[in-house]
Amino acid sequence: MKYPVYERFYTWQGEGVHLGRAAYFIRLYGCPQACPWCDSAGTWHRDYRPEGVTLMSAEELAQAVRAESPDGAFVVVTGGEPILFDLAPLTGALHALGRQVHIETSGIAPLRGDLDWVTLSPKPFGQWPLPEVVARADEVKLIVHEPGDIRAGLETLEGLRKDAVLWLHPEWSKARERDAGVLNAITEAVKDDPRLRAGYQMHKLYRADDLDVHSDKRLIPLGGNPGLGY
Repeated sequence: MKYPVYERFYTWQGEGVHLGRAAYFIRLYGCPQACPWCDSAGTWHRDYRPEGVTLMSAEELAQAVRAESPDGAFVVVTGGEPILFDLAPLTGALHALGRQVHIETSGIAPLRGDLDWVTLSPKPFGQWPLPEVVARADEVKLIVHEPGDIRAGLETLEGLRKDAVLWLHPEWSKARERDAGVLNAITEAVKDDPRLRAGYQMHKLYRADDLDVHSDKRLIPLGGNPGLGY
């Protein structure tokens, strides 16, 4: 099979448990969630579609990973919504190289493939994650655009493992503007429930992804909405 590759690039993981570690990102095209603040709107928004999406086999992607990143860098399959695709051929090809494979997903379909790490980012306003994916999650990233998003996100997580790490991330337009309502809500939530952790998208401060020749350099507004900025 061929995967629709929106972009691929070598950088470092900018958030979560693996923050700061060298990582090769494979971003697949297509997502039905259409988050109004999505920071990868080029993967689905009709006004910001790329001129073309490259179709690549598992072996072709594995060869790109080997050529464009050193041994020891793990691979993150993201999107868009990568859980829509059968990742078994891709995870097999990457494991053959000795690479660990992570996925970032909203969890709306069954997981396919031998994945070493599952980051779940549920979307309570859209399709909720399947219980089987919630149970498999190693970490959860709740995006907080409004304070009420914290409770709404937590409600999608019935069956989450006790050892799964739970992050609260300010949605980027709120983080960028240092929105006190959102940032203070995250702070208070973490203080009330020590299982929660406050997160941030550190790669955006460094603009680390832009340094790779393969990353998409187009300025695409959050959620395809210029009013939210970039």
